[in-house]
Amino acid sequence: MILEVAVLDVKPGLAPEFETTFKAASAIVASMPGYISHQLQRCIKTANRYILLVYWNTLDDYIVGFRSSAQTESTLSQLQQIKRLVCGIYRARKLSRSMGIREMY
Repeated sequence: MILEVAVLDVKPGLAPEFETTFKAASAIVASMPGYISHQLQRCIKTANRYILLVYWNTLDDYIVGFRSSAQTESTLSQLQQIKRLVCGIYRARKLSRSMGIREMY
């Protein structure tokens, strides 16, 4: 299982629009092969910052299935107009079930 972590900064004043657009985009993400689940969290200290957590079965499900999909391109284009920047995208794989350690890349 792969955990994708994205830190997203939204343009000031556009958080409600981002949340509405993201809600619509969630259906597209959830329909992708290998998708398990996702969460969108809003940062407490920085009101226009969000943390997106998406679980995928494999890295290929994310890279080949999701990132190369025509639906994804359209969705990301809509979100890109609202986001100011992506602070970082990370993918992690659990190393040890007993310790809960993850490797990141």
